[in-house]
Amino acid sequence: MNKLIIEAGRGEKNYWRDVWRYRELFYFLAWRDILVRYKQTAVGIAWVLVRPFVTMMVLTIVFSRVAGLRSVGDVPYALLIMGGMLPWMFFSTSLQESSNSLINNANLVSKVYFPRLVVPAGSVITSFIDFGVTLALLVLMLVYFRFLPDWRVLALPVFTLMAFGAAIGSGLWFCALNVEYRDFRYIIPFVVQFGLYASPVAFVSERVPNKWRLLFSLNPIVGVIDGFRWCLFRGETEFWWPSFLISAGVISLMCVSGVWYFRRVERTFADVI
Repeated sequence: MNKLIIEAGRGEKNYWRDVWRYRELFYFLAWRDILVRYKQTAVGIAWVLVRPFVTMMVLTIVFSRVAGLRSVGDVPYALLIMGGMLPWMFFSTSLQESSNSLINNANLVSKVYFPRLVVPAGSVITSFIDFGVTLALLVLMLVYFRFLPDWRVLALPVFTLMAFGAAIGSGLWFCALNVEYRDFRYIIPFVVQFGLYASPVAFVSERVPNKWRLLFSLNPIVGVIDGFRWCLFRGETEFWWPSFLISAGVISLMCVSGVWYFRRVERTFADVI
């Protein structure tokens, strides 16, 4: 006969073990979010391809034809945009989805026990699936432009992991804050919109003046975008080590502090939500 042991601090000690025990909930929430997102849509999951492709076309026309910006080396401007959009859209979509995840699952959170960390993490996994589909679109574009990557593409998992960390860290912060202060549901879209232009999505980081380069690199997604382009475009774009190290440090700080704050306020979610 199994015994139920209740002791002070036991929940804290077994929290990460419970997260692993509830790992199937990750898959369930991710699959459910995908079905709900594209259910009863005429195009269906093809929206994952339509959205980045249309955005890439608009940014290419505006920045290359209207603003007169030029690409670097032999990289086509459309590829340059797509290489920046790939990590940015993963990050921005993860941030928006994870920040609202607990609110959208209020009934589940208030009635059933499970580590609440599973909910925002599941939203990031859903966005990662979209990331994989968008990556396939980029591969087709690389083939179309006959600009296949070289050995540097082997470093792509490192920058993908950094993008995942940035999404998890920021998502945990905004998810917890959104439960406590509902005003954040209006702040998050503004942050995402501002971040698009404050990140090197439609331009390369080399165009930022040197005196502002370190400050610009405090944006954690800057090093990630620069790394993606460096991996995918044969090193035609600059790989600036200070930017990479700053981004890695900021992302690590975001993840550690995000988990700390989320765990600190997690016990109040069921009452506040």
